[in-house]
Amino acid sequence: MNHCMLEVLVKKGPTVRFTQDNKTPLAEIEAEFANLRADAPPSTIKIIGWGKLAEELQNTVQVNSKLVIEGRLRMNTVPRQDGTKEKRAEFTLSRIHPFATNNDVSSISFKGQPNQKSDSATSQNDDGVKWDSSPLIPDTDDIPF
Repeated sequence: MNHCMLEVLVKKGPTVRFTQDNKTPLAEIEAEFANLRADAPPSTIKIIGWGKLAEELQNTVQVNSKLVIEGRLRMNTVPRQDGTKEKRAEFTLSRIHPFATNNDVSSISFKGQPNQKSDSATSQNDDGVKWDSSPLIPDTDDIPF
């Protein structure tokens, strides 16, 4: 299964076009994300949204916006001017999440309360937000086979 999440900074605003039947919108943005090595420059990627995601990109995303994106990653082969071929990554969106900085944490609404299994499983960070760090799978082994 191909599913990726990236934290990106939008470098080129959305451009919207439509499919040949002129019904389905397609939006593209160019963004960069941090490299794994600290001394390496950021990597650039083309992000594509279809349908309602294309409309959301067009209406809400601006240059220098920070986003967390989910979707599929694929490699395209693109011909260069000198006749050689280059591989470029392309990201097809499935979800967009606005990026919240530490200053924005108070404006985020959390649905439901953290699970209060024990005091050691729930921690509180400097901003007063509680996180449930208890395991997702119970410790008991009640598997029926």
